[in-house]
Amino acid sequence: MANVIVIGAQWGDEGKGKITDLLSRSADVVVRYQGGVNAGHTVVVNGQTFKLHLIPSGILYPDTECIVASGTVIDPKVLIEELDQVEALGVSTQNFKISQAAHVTMPYHRLIDQASEERRGSRKIGTTGRGIGPTYADKSERTGIRMVDLMDLEGLRAQLEWTIQYKNVVLEKLYNLPPLDPEAVYQEYLGYAERLRPHVVDASLRIYEATQRRANILFEGAQGTLLDLDHGTYPYVTSSNPIAGGACVGAGVGPTMVDRVIGVAKAYTTRVGEGPFPTELVDGIGEHLGDRGAEFGTTTGRKRRCGWFDGVIGRYAVRVNGLDCLAITKLDVLDELAEIKVCVAYDVNGNRCEHLPTDPRQFALCQPIYETLPGWKTPTSECRALEDLPQAALDYLKYLAELMSVPIAIVSLGASRDQTIIIEDPIHGPKRALLDSE
Repeated sequence: MANVIVIGAQWGDEGKGKITDLLSRSADVVVRYQGGVNAGHTVVVNGQTFKLHLIPSGILYPDTECIVASGTVIDPKVLIEELDQVEALGVSTQNFKISQAAHVTMPYHRLIDQASEERRGSRKIGTTGRGIGPTYADKSERTGIRMVDLMDLEGLRAQLEWTIQYKNVVLEKLYNLPPLDPEAVYQEYLGYAERLRPHVVDASLRIYEATQRRANILFEGAQGTLLDLDHGTYPYVTSSNPIAGGACVGAGVGPTMVDRVIGVAKAYTTRVGEGPFPTELVDGIGEHLGDRGAEFGTTTGRKRRCGWFDGVIGRYAVRVNGLDCLAITKLDVLDELAEIKVCVAYDVNGNRCEHLPTDPRQFALCQPIYETLPGWKTPTSECRALEDLPQAALDYLKYLAELMSVPIAIVSLGASRDQTIIIEDPIHGPKRALLDSE
């Protein structure tokens, strides 16, 4: 039995959906612990593509219980659309559960998010406009609506009348937007409540009971380490805590219940939205990575910025998450390159910096210091074992493991489940992956 956290070790979009899907076959319970519909996971199974936002990737396994925990924020309209989509594809949602303590995204959250981002102008953060930040803001301000409130229909009406009266002042006076009708919002969310009611549970208790029966639990985060509200590249971050510590808070479990933490990182680096990106490539190679890797956001369709692998943020992810193994994804995207660069440190005003600066102004000045490795110029998408890989590709993986001082457990070579080399199953395998620097 093992309880494992899967986190993104970069700026998100690392391929966590596929890795979570792979590990879910060994899990009894999969828990999504933070974020909202601003996240997106794409999973390809037998040629069929599933684009998931709130529903954990484990939903594709009929016997796996999937829980959206208290640390998430729920847009019920989007969630119901997603439930309809997976059910239309023949996937059962009977084992899908939602925490009664999760906060609910309301129409005013989306309006304020979009209007606020537009007003920022050149200082925009690059949000998805899905209302995530304002929902978490209301949570912190203790004025939010939770799933348990959504289930209390009379209480919800009274709460909406008060809340929307206040939000209308913001919409009208600050953003020059028309006011919302509390009754119309109530009637809309009344339907959502009835559809979702069978799925709403005490998630923390349910997860605890799973630990007591020694079930295998997989904790799934959204976004990535560098988007963490407290430990990411602030202010260009999300509004929650994707790092491993956020799993305990968001799921309502103690840290002693966690056995392992696996970090997911691409064989190169991508970023969506605004903010400094030291290894970004604005040349033909960057275009090649974007085209070959199909680098477009699952949620917004925005083109991702691409660059070489950044070992500085990799080591940072190891430190703040306590990673003990890695999954490297999209290695095949590098197949056609004659040489590959890896950032090993930064140059900041002539000084070598090997750690991620906390000061965003200093981070914006960072210039990558690269080491260059030979490419392999050989297709790898059909490789299914380490010995199938070209020697240069194997050397590249060993280099990354040495750079980050963490062994590699999984290598992904495409979007499909079978395009994977599983060196060690982090749930059932020994507590050391086989591919390291030795």
